[in-house]
Amino acid sequence: MKQFAEKLENLLEIGGVKKDITFLVISGTALLTSILRPAPLPFDPAWIAIFLCGIPIILEAVIGLVTEFDIKADVLVSFALIASVCIGEQFAAGEVAFIMQLGGLLEELTVAKARAGIEKLVHLTPQTARVIHFGGGNDPKKEKDDKETVIPAEEVWVGDILRVLPGETIPVDGIITAGETCVNQAVMTGESLPVDKKPGDQVSSGTVNQFGVFEMRAAKVGKDSSIQRMIQLVQSADAGKAKIVGIADRWATWIVVIALTAALLTWLFTGEIIRAVTILVVFCPCSLVLATPTAIMAAIGNGTKHGFLVREGDALERLATVKTIAFDKTGTLTCGMPEVTAVKSIDSAYSDDLLYAYTASVEQYSEHPLGKAITRCFREKRTLELFPAEQFHMLPGRGVSATIEGKTFWAGNEKLLSGHRFSISEDVRKEILGYTEKGSTIIYIADDNHLIGYIVLSDTIRKESRQMISDLERLGVTPVLLTGDHENAATSIAGQLKVKEVHANCLPEDKLTWIKQYQQQDSPVCMVGDGINDAPALKTADVGIAMGCVGSDIAVDAADIALIDDEVKELPHLLALSHRMMTTIKFNLSFSMGLNFLAIILAITGILEPVVGALVHNAGSVFVIINSAMLLTWHQKASAATMENKNPGQTQSAGKQTQTA
Repeated sequence: MKQFAEKLENLLEIGGVKKDITFLVISGTALLTSILRPAPLPFDPAWIAIFLCGIPIILEAVIGLVTEFDIKADVLVSFALIASVCIGEQFAAGEVAFIMQLGGLLEELTVAKARAGIEKLVHLTPQTARVIHFGGGNDPKKEKDDKETVIPAEEVWVGDILRVLPGETIPVDGIITAGETCVNQAVMTGESLPVDKKPGDQVSSGTVNQFGVFEMRAAKVGKDSSIQRMIQLVQSADAGKAKIVGIADRWATWIVVIALTAALLTWLFTGEIIRAVTILVVFCPCSLVLATPTAIMAAIGNGTKHGFLVREGDALERLATVKTIAFDKTGTLTCGMPEVTAVKSIDSAYSDDLLYAYTASVEQYSEHPLGKAITRCFREKRTLELFPAEQFHMLPGRGVSATIEGKTFWAGNEKLLSGHRFSISEDVRKEILGYTEKGSTIIYIADDNHLIGYIVLSDTIRKESRQMISDLERLGVTPVLLTGDHENAATSIAGQLKVKEVHANCLPEDKLTWIKQYQQQDSPVCMVGDGINDAPALKTADVGIAMGCVGSDIAVDAADIALIDDEVKELPHLLALSHRMMTTIKFNLSFSMGLNFLAIILAITGILEPVVGALVHNAGSVFVIINSAMLLTWHQKASAATMENKNPGQTQSAGKQTQTA
């Protein structure tokens, strides 16, 4: 019997009958023709709807009962279809089948599609590694005998010495043994600023070598490497996320039992089979099936107008239960790009603008991301033109130097100053300390003789972030900051946004741990992030929201919802919309159940016949669809008015800010 059911299921899939829009259009036309009957026909057109929409329902019911003894709403529908056909009420059977398949189509449109996030992570994994074979053992004097071999990354052994060239992805976790460079660690930590590396420092697989050749000793390879561990986290998180079952299927057993009992008793006491069939027809959970997916579809349409792409059908249902919203910092609450936030000259011979121009001129040939940021910001400001720079030199791990108008200038970190014996006064150190405590990066500038000033680079907060955090708190959720950045930077940003809970220095597994901890405290979590390192947390959270523009493709694939235009100010609207959607669903369900029980009473008394009962029942389904459709244009007007009454100044300024953005 089970094999027979499997064959039926395969036939159903091959035929493409299930939830097919074309068949729904044909069936709807056939039912309309059955009502109007413009000319004598050799058969009732309602049979077309029964065949195209009803047969798949019956097959699904048989498959569920035989393979898993799973009683769903389609079991009762199958009884109603067969009974209606047996007493010659083809239109009633076709109409019920059509409505049920329409509900099934809406459910199909809201179900999640297969995603390629894990595949993209796999593609991100380094494929090759450069292994150095020392001709004279480990004797550096015999370097000319060394051989470099390119091998698959999975063949690297712990202890192997690898060479990494500029622009290459680091193949395994390890420790630098020779050379200095700058590494983009955004894949693992989400940090907006690259990190300088020197011998003795650790590097992780999947991160990118910005410039400079270095050698490293492999420490963690294969499944133990950082990028492979992240893939495993994403896979395990995806498997553990439960899906919400439709309310009609959840109550299906009781609905079937009550309907069959009522129909049987009515037949026994009245002796009229038509009343029993009418009960089965009006008890079909069409409006119950439509109650949830129609509201979800309308809410998804509303969200799309506000820049949200909802990728999981039940994501908004889960979002309505959220009590905590965890934010990544870089690229989510901040712009994600280093910006020049201060220029300070400490030599009267140089104005701040002139110092800025000299520094940007020295950095114009630099490959370092911080150097590029200084030049970019200067060009955007355009107060002065760049000076021609000659004799440019890159000093890996320290900075750059160049000659301008016959004078040599240096720009770099504190290592550069100590290497040239440039001193920093105590007053300047106190000024700089105020910036570094906020997580900013300092670039020092010196000329031939001494230190002449410094430039401060920081990741800046999005203009709309403050108001967005405030609006979320008004809706009753708690904002939390989860970031891979250093504690100073995280605390500074959190303080400006008035976020009380902060967790810094988070690797992907750390973010995952915090998400699970909140969930264990009975606090459903929504995670908002943009980086590859956020993918495991986005998958594990009850709802994951990814920044669509600045975010990586992998983060978007891991999330349930993507914010297409990165306008985080719309997050409060999405949260309020999810609450409104659930209110609409509950009303739809209550109305549907009430109408069904009223129709049953009328059917038992003989007032309703199968065709009329089907039409009344159909009217309830139409009402549910119309009520759900109102979500398409819903906006949080009442809440906005309440906010204005409580804080008129804040609301007004928020409106101006939104308009400006």
